[in-house]
Amino acid sequence: MTARFLATASSEMQAVAVGWQIYSITHRPLDLGLAGLAQFLPGVLLFLVAGHAADRFPRRRIIMTCYAGFSLCSLGLLTLSAIASRAALRTAWPIYAVLLGNGVVRAFNGPAGQSFLPSLVAEEHFPNAVAWSSSIFTSATVLGPALGGLVYGTMNSPLPVYGSAAIGALIALALVGRIRLKLPVRARVARSAAMILEGLRYIWRKKLVLGAMSLDLFAVLLGGAVALLPVYADRILKIGPSGLGLLRSGPAMGAMLIALATAYYPLKRHAGAAMLWCVAGFGTFTVVFGLSRNAALSMAALVLLGACDMVSVIVRHTMVQLSTPDEMRGRVSAVNMVFIGASNEVGQFESGLTAQWFGTVPAVVLGGLGTIGIVALWAWLFPELRRVDELTKLR
Repeated sequence: MTARFLATASSEMQAVAVGWQIYSITHRPLDLGLAGLAQFLPGVLLFLVAGHAADRFPRRRIIMTCYAGFSLCSLGLLTLSAIASRAALRTAWPIYAVLLGNGVVRAFNGPAGQSFLPSLVAEEHFPNAVAWSSSIFTSATVLGPALGGLVYGTMNSPLPVYGSAAIGALIALALVGRIRLKLPVRARVARSAAMILEGLRYIWRKKLVLGAMSLDLFAVLLGGAVALLPVYADRILKIGPSGLGLLRSGPAMGAMLIALATAYYPLKRHAGAAMLWCVAGFGTFTVVFGLSRNAALSMAALVLLGACDMVSVIVRHTMVQLSTPDEMRGRVSAVNMVFIGASNEVGQFESGLTAQWFGTVPAVVLGGLGTIGIVALWAWLFPELRRVDELTKLR
């Protein structure tokens, strides 16, 4: 968990610096969307291979390799920015190239990391472990953006942000290397294309898992206000890079509070209905943020949408992992990571594109309204989601 905290905080610091740096070069919302798309495309192309790797090779070793890759990407951004400090960087394309590499690393890290967690705790403790893991993850997503924005704003340079991100990933690598587990030996299965595709078949057959994954995909895809935070910080709220860091921390603050509350007081009944209502709340507070012209109200809306999102994350992650046999968790997690990546990174691209077409505020408001509509549609299409009661009795 300490390793995950450091890797996540480093990534979030870096995201603030990348967003502000790209926007300062181009001043176009669309280019912020392209940054998300650059990190998502490798995941789409590699998710079958990444999922197969997580089920076939030691997951700890994959995670260590990925943390080394994250550090190299941060060093790449550091090098580009150091060169640009001598001669102005007039285009964002070199940054996109590094983000593509970062996306490749994320494609392999996601399935291995998600499917590794059930190996660390007994099954009956897994829902509570997800809550604690989520609280640690979200605390990193609170600290990381705030620290990244503060350092960038104070130093007026992305160099210390990228350097800190590289060091954080390396420390995370060392910590994961110290984990020792006695895992059951998995039965060897002949490699085949059918085996690689089995994760997709399993999700299609398991309508509960399909409904949970696709709800997150379409809801967050439409409600991707975070991608446009640099525009709000610069033009609408006028609070600069330090304010941008605080805005990016807002959703994580709300998520952390809910994750801690859920860790102490687990969600015991009506989990499916709670998830649906909270995704609708996510869309509602996205609309509030989109319309706000007050920094305090905008921050409150981001905190509340993050809180709603965390309930969905805990319920969905527990559903997916406990409904899936261990020998298939890597492949199913790989598909789940594509869904998450599509909702986040493609959501950033969708937000940037619609903001370029219709304007920033209409793009955010329409996205939030679309999220509310998706919840209503999914509650009808997947009645299994509404009926989920106790998360520990899914099998």
